[in-house]
Amino acid sequence: MAESNFVDYVKIVCRSGKGGKGSMHLRHVKYNPNGGPDGGDGGRGGNIYLRGNHNYWTLLHLKYQRHVFAEHGGNGGKDKCHGTDGKDIYIDVPCGTVVYDAETGRYVCDVTHDGQVVLLLKGGRGGLGNFQFRSATNQAPRYAQPGEPMQEMTVIMELKLLADVGLVGFPNAGKSTLVSSLSNARPKIANYPFTTMEPSLGIVGYRDNKSFVMADIPGIIEGASEGRGLGLRFLRHIERNSLLLFMVPGDTDDIKREYEILLNELRSFNPEMLSKHRVLAVTKCDLLDDELISMLRETLPTDLPVVFISAVTGYGLDELKDVLWEELNSESNKLQDITSEDTLVHRDKDLSYLSKEMEDEGENIEILDDDDLDMEDMEFLDVDDLEDDEP
Repeated sequence: MAESNFVDYVKIVCRSGKGGKGSMHLRHVKYNPNGGPDGGDGGRGGNIYLRGNHNYWTLLHLKYQRHVFAEHGGNGGKDKCHGTDGKDIYIDVPCGTVVYDAETGRYVCDVTHDGQVVLLLKGGRGGLGNFQFRSATNQAPRYAQPGEPMQEMTVIMELKLLADVGLVGFPNAGKSTLVSSLSNARPKIANYPFTTMEPSLGIVGYRDNKSFVMADIPGIIEGASEGRGLGLRFLRHIERNSLLLFMVPGDTDDIKREYEILLNELRSFNPEMLSKHRVLAVTKCDLLDDELISMLRETLPTDLPVVFISAVTGYGLDELKDVLWEELNSESNKLQDITSEDTLVHRDKDLSYLSKEMEDEGENIEILDDDDLDMEDMEFLDVDDLEDDEP
């Protein structure tokens, strides 16, 4: 995985800019010895934004950019000069990126469509100069405000693939073979477990120039929701799919039992995924005869559509596409608008798995000190403690 260009998990340190100090200055010029206060306000610190960009399909560009620091606001000056505002930082991420707080596991935000801009960290407001504190009873104030501190957060960014149909099955269930047969995608295919080490997308053509997107998810094993195999790394990609296609080989001893094991893993990982429509595909049917297929139909679950297919010979593929298209466009499973925040529900990360997950990903970051910061005079504020109103 270290040599792969598909990066769906990064951990970075983000820090917004601190606000500039207000100026405490009294105007003394020729012919105007009592000019009064004229200290300007400090500039605001730079904000950090996330911006959806459809030109990115992984988080590879952030893999080696571990620290993102926004610019600090400039200090105010005499003659009511306002300090310069810190430059804002925009972090481009692929659509489907979810952000969590690395220390608490708290869900922070979600970027789902191209051009969407989300404020991640707000820069500190600039302090007011002594000119702002003048009054009839205090005509020469000799004090000014310091700028607000910056905000800092270590964040985890996870990419969850956006697809219409997600393939769910044990290793060597024929998922990659099916994607290569129905689309132009060419995932790795071999006769050993965990051939697919990274998700891949394929566009499946349908009648009348229609199409839908199918996601090939790496194989799931029993106990994947507890961290076994590649479960925690790739189960999250299934959350974005509108329809789940369960794939069980026809030469399995008990097809119904394997289907229930897969269903239980999804239930343990995220119970809300059980509300998605499901289709069961019995693969490798070129190894079965018609009589055996008829016998197997009687033992399969009756609460979802079942299709017998063979990606090698093409048996049942047209029927499978018809069933998938019908389920995707059924009244009870109309495709949700992914741009609506109300249609996506995100859970906070389980802290019992968070440290293990970051260890598996090789994420270990030390926060660097900023040479320009006066650490004795600064204190960090929690993200939720600051008001959203500008001064």
